[in-house]
Amino acid sequence: MSSVIYLAWRYLAHHPVKTTILVLSIMLIVYLPVGLRVLVNQSEDELTTRAEATPLVIGAKGSPLELVLNSLYFESDVPTPMRHAEVIRVAESGKALAIPLYTRFRARTHPIVGTSLDYFAFRGLRVVEGRNLAVLGECVVGAGVAESADVGPGDAIISSPENVFDLAGVYPLKMKVVGVLERSHTPDDRVIFVDLKTAWVIEGLGHGHQDLSKPEASSQVLRREGNTYVGNAAVVQYNEITEDNIESFHFHGDTGEFPVTAVIVVPDDDKSSAILQGRYVSQDEVVQIVEPTGVMKELLATILTVQSYVVAAVVVIGLSTLATAVLVFLLSLRLRRREIATMMKIGGSKSYVIGILASEILVVVTAAVVFAGGLTFLTAKFGSAIIRALILS
Repeated sequence: MSSVIYLAWRYLAHHPVKTTILVLSIMLIVYLPVGLRVLVNQSEDELTTRAEATPLVIGAKGSPLELVLNSLYFESDVPTPMRHAEVIRVAESGKALAIPLYTRFRARTHPIVGTSLDYFAFRGLRVVEGRNLAVLGECVVGAGVAESADVGPGDAIISSPENVFDLAGVYPLKMKVVGVLERSHTPDDRVIFVDLKTAWVIEGLGHGHQDLSKPEASSQVLRREGNTYVGNAAVVQYNEITEDNIESFHFHGDTGEFPVTAVIVVPDDDKSSAILQGRYVSQDEVVQIVEPTGVMKELLATILTVQSYVVAAVVVIGLSTLATAVLVFLLSLRLRRREIATMMKIGGSKSYVIGILASEILVVVTAAVVFAGGLTFLTAKFGSAIIRALILS
């Protein structure tokens, strides 16, 4: 038996190109459906883990998927803003923790997320360098931001203007980095976190300016009416919040009317969750409440439907490739008729010759299955990391 396998192996080694093509073809036939299924399962786990950890999200009426993707993964277009009063509404219900999010701005490619300190406790984010947010104008960066932008406590990050031709006077804000978060392998790693009021300052809803009552600012005073000073166009608006000017920063208008893009709602219990959801079913509501898990499952159902078509296409291609491989073996037999006849003339029995040919096929198929198994193992081991990298890219 060993001589049969040896002769089969020597023939395959003597024709490396044909053998390699056959092994690779059969390997792909075996690997593609299995590897695709492994990747889909891992993608499902990666996408649903964060959604399952987020009970409810409130946002302006529109696409629930867009709201969830922006609120959980900081992807997709920024949803329509809603009033900050919706955050207060949830908080005053006494049935849930309300965590505001405002995700409109960026610093280059990194999202700037305005939120509260509750977000860090909710996501289990821990500061490993520096400290957490304390005053207006400070920011805490994810591990990915710290690495790619090469920043740490004491450095500064400047928000990117939405439009270089902005005529509204909304200037980029220079924010002081006071902390770096521990790597969590989630979308939070690539985020710059600021206080909600700091995000409003970036939008121009809050600002600081020179103290016109000081003598050095006399050239900027248009007129004085009692204790009220009216400045001219030369009054400097600050684009950096420091210890010297932080007291001059203020907001005009009702902060309840200021924008947020979403509210993460963490109910006290299932009963509170049901009551809260029931309060947002009215047609008159201008906001919606969604369960991220349900939204992501709908998305994954669509992905699985597409996967079925892809697998079907792979199977068809695989069958075609397999038919080609069979044809190669059959043509090889015709070309080897003289070789087979010679083996039988020198004493090889018919069963011995058939054994050699069958061993060649067995070696090729076994090698292909082993390689396909190796690829599947690597996919299972490193697939999650690759998927996380794609999600965080």
